[in-house]
Amino acid sequence: MHKLKIALLSYRSAPFSGGQGIFVKELSNALLKRGHEIDIISGPPMPILDPGIKLIKLEGLNLFETFSFRDRVSKLWNKKDKDFLDYYDFFKTLIGGFPEMYSFGERVKKYLLQKKDYDIVIDNQSLSSGMLEIQKNYPFVEIIHHPITKDFKYDLIYSNGYIQRFFKKRWYSFLKMNKKVAPKLKKIITPSLNSKKDIELDLKIEPNRIDVIPNGLDLTVFKKNNVLERERFKIVTVASADIPLKGLDTTLKAISLILDKYPNTKLSVVGNPRENGHTERLIRQLNLTNHVSFKTNLSKEEVAYEYQSSSLAVISSLYEGFGFPAAEAMACGTPIISSNSSALPEIVQDFGQLYEPGNSDALKDCIENFYLNRSAFNDLAKKGSLYANETFNWEKIALDYEEQFLETIEKFNSC
Repeated sequence: MHKLKIALLSYRSAPFSGGQGIFVKELSNALLKRGHEIDIISGPPMPILDPGIKLIKLEGLNLFETFSFRDRVSKLWNKKDKDFLDYYDFFKTLIGGFPEMYSFGERVKKYLLQKKDYDIVIDNQSLSSGMLEIQKNYPFVEIIHHPITKDFKYDLIYSNGYIQRFFKKRWYSFLKMNKKVAPKLKKIITPSLNSKKDIELDLKIEPNRIDVIPNGLDLTVFKKNNVLERERFKIVTVASADIPLKGLDTTLKAISLILDKYPNTKLSVVGNPRENGHTERLIRQLNLTNHVSFKTNLSKEEVAYEYQSSSLAVISSLYEGFGFPAAEAMACGTPIISSNSSALPEIVQDFGQLYEPGNSDALKDCIENFYLNRSAFNDLAKKGSLYANETFNWEKIALDYEEQFLETIEKFNSC
């Protein structure tokens, strides 16, 4: 097999949150095992990578590390060799925008057009205008996990008042660039059929340009633990608190409804609540302070432990392009209840119980059904674990990516 030199681009790659850093690490590691040479070119925050993978840092100001105006001014002031993009980042952020996709695209375009040292370039969902110039000079693949138009939709629905909606629209102003760039991309990979459908509709892309390859899991970590005893009334969920798309409100309300019958129920949330934000206020309002705990900045081993020590996993997302928590819970052999939204039925298949997204009464009924029928749920979970190990295997998935890369290179060279 021909060894490829691959540039994998990631405009931000936080190693413990948001999924991008985790995806970049896992994909690059799988391709490295196939014998390819991988350079990760990333903006801040930077990923944590395995040995053998080179990290090329395109340093920006990392303004979203803090929300303090003074700290942001200090970042700009103290950066050496400031350029136009640094000032653009600062002032765009100052007025409520999110400039990272555009700025990263311009920085990486400059870097790649000077270097010209890769067989193929893969971009992890920046959808920035710089990608179009890169596509002219390299075989190029864009990975779109799901169209961010969905995040925008739900953020608007759950916004309170005109002012909040105004600032949401300003934040998501990068969507204009995404929608302009996406239809001009020649090759796109997405992790689910549902995402493919939504990308076609929202970003106006021809279906024949989009291929579906599921995301993989580190199955040496996300696996059944036959030694660890599950806590009988522990429920785990994964949610970026205060982000409506993840549906944490639904889970919290369902837990409050079931406590009369099952007062020992405890919810472990893998995620970080905003201090005195919406989620913390809702927990106090529902009198759940003693029943809900948050686990933040966990390693993947610690995340796996949360699944392995829980009797039930709840996935309450209103929208998922793939649904890592569902796949991870299944791989760990944890019984699962999931909303039937977007890509989640594709992931869960027949190995868990589905409910209508946003319906806390329906979720409460599902949890009660689990308590009354643990044996049936556990049987499904065993089958689900086998399915997850076969389907979300990076060794198999890397072969599918490799096939798409070689096809893209061949088409580029024939033009």
